Amino acid sequence: MTKALSIAWINLVRILRDRTAAFFMVVFPFAIILTIGSVFGAAFTPVVGVVAGDDPFARDLVARLDATDGIAVRAFEERATLVSAVERGEAEAGLIVPDGYTDAIRAGETVELPYVARPAGVGADARLIVAAVVDEQSIELRAARFASQERRVAFADALAEAQDVMPTIQRVEVAATSAGGSSVRQFDYGAAQELILFVFIVSLSASSMLIESRRLGVSRRMLSTPTAARTIVVGETLGRFAIALFQGVVIVVVTALLFGVDWGDPVATGAVVVAIAAVGTGAAMLMGSVLENANQAGSLGVFFSLVLAALGGCMVPLEVFPGTMRTLAHVTPHAWAIDAFGEILGDGAGLRAVLPNLGVLSLYAATLLALATVLFRRRLTA
Repeated sequence: MTKALSIAWINLVRILRDRTAAFFMVVFPFAIILTIGSVFGAAFTPVVGVVAGDDPFARDLVARLDATDGIAVRAFEERATLVSAVERGEAEAGLIVPDGYTDAIRAGETVELPYVARPAGVGADARLIVAAVVDEQSIELRAARFASQERRVAFADALAEAQDVMPTIQRVEVAATSAGGSSVRQFDYGAAQELILFVFIVSLSASSMLIESRRLGVSRRMLSTPTAARTIVVGETLGRFAIALFQGVVIVVVTALLFGVDWGDPVATGAVVVAIAAVGTGAAMLMGSVLENANQAGSLGVFFSLVLAALGGCMVPLEVFPGTMRTLAHVTPHAWAIDAFGEILGDGAGLRAVLPNLGVLSLYAATLLALATVLFRRRLTA
């Protein structure tokens, strides 16, 4: 067992000394998690551009928008500039307040406020917020106009009275909560998916080390010493497992410390990470036993990892998959791991709730490891 652990340790040290591999294990995953969290996370605030004149009611509307939670207001000088910014993604949407806004309202006219947004994106959601703010101002202005006409007082006096009365009117508040549990925070969105993705990328890419050791005769030279074939098989397997587990643990620890990701029950999360690492180990050992070329193994490892990640829901949430595709996704271990993390991170579940997922992942790992052990042992003794 000491020899097997030594082989495993050497494999882990080898990959950590490789600067390229170390970059993909330690730096690249967090750059992706940071990007996904910043763009799609719960803390994302859409930017709404505004083109407005300098008249009083236009300034009031912009001030109301700026004080509203859920959007960030950015001023633009011209309509063409605003539309161009929305098209380029610099702003999610835009509101145009025409010149003479105050005079038109005082004259009793209906004023149209053009709203621009891209067909896809959060512009449609931001429109609801903007419309609510516009309606709030519109209620005060209509009330002031009505009071001015009925009581024959100056519009400014009627507006001041309406603004005084508005805070006393009972309002209906709508509270939104996430179904099934607590809300997912900003960087929780992609941390679990990227953990699964990179455990498999690193594991399958590391299968090239197994081929290289065989090509250089390292494995045969170990056999010429008082080292049994099973010791080499166990050592190489533990080496792949150490690499995969190291990748998973690093992502969990760093995202928790730097990004505040709440991984939930540590026992349940740890069990899922170990299960994913075991599956990645089995896949890496199988590739390393079947393929002959180390460069080929590295390229195919990345390719297969990305394909399985896309199919298994690591790139697009499983919730948006149609029924047939969601069923097909569960042919991959990725989907079962994502479901497990969904229970832990989203619903606060413990180990018992994810036991079925762990059972499926363990079956994947056992099947892959059994097949890889037979093939790798044949390679050693052939």
